[in-house]
Amino acid sequence: MRWHKALFCGVAGLLLASCGAEPTPEEVVQPDESLTQTPKVAEPVKLSEAADATRAEILRYAKAGALRNLSRVAGRTEHFIASQTGDEPYLYWDLMRRTGSDPAVMLRSLFDGPPGVREVDGEIWFVWPDLAARAPDELIPEKLNFQERARLKELVGDAGIARLRAGEGYPGKRTAISEEGAWLYFVTGE
Repeated sequence: MRWHKALFCGVAGLLLASCGAEPTPEEVVQPDESLTQTPKVAEPVKLSEAADATRAEILRYAKAGALRNLSRVAGRTEHFIASQTGDEPYLYWDLMRRTGSDPAVMLRSLFDGPPGVREVDGEIWFVWPDLAARAPDELIPEKLNFQERARLKELVGDAGIARLRAGEGYPGKRTAISEEGAWLYFVTGE
């Protein structure tokens, strides 16, 4: 038992002695500046009045599950895109609902998140989810922060990330409204 006490006292003595010593310049470690900087937070996107009004109308119909009314809103845009194959919106969305994927629920979920902004041919588009507004080369996981990587994986999964790495556009559910309030597309990614 005595040797334990001696060992403890010896180690404690060494620690106490080293606490009073000043570090040499070589021993002083400077923190990495990238670790001490506050990460940049993107400013929230402010929708135009027309886009906000269209979003509110779409949400009202989506909450009611009114696919015909959603189809009428889509019909106000000459080249509205509802599917990859160009199907008529109501028929496509009705088929989706009957097969277990409710487009109204998808729209509500999309509008729960923040929009991104994209300029297309000089026109401003508000895009949901915000990650869908980015170019494919900006969506490579290594170029995203931790939170964005996690969201991207949640939104498109590993298969979608593989498609992005191959240079394809955003493969998940997405919708967009122009600055003038035209509902441009609602693609379900299926």
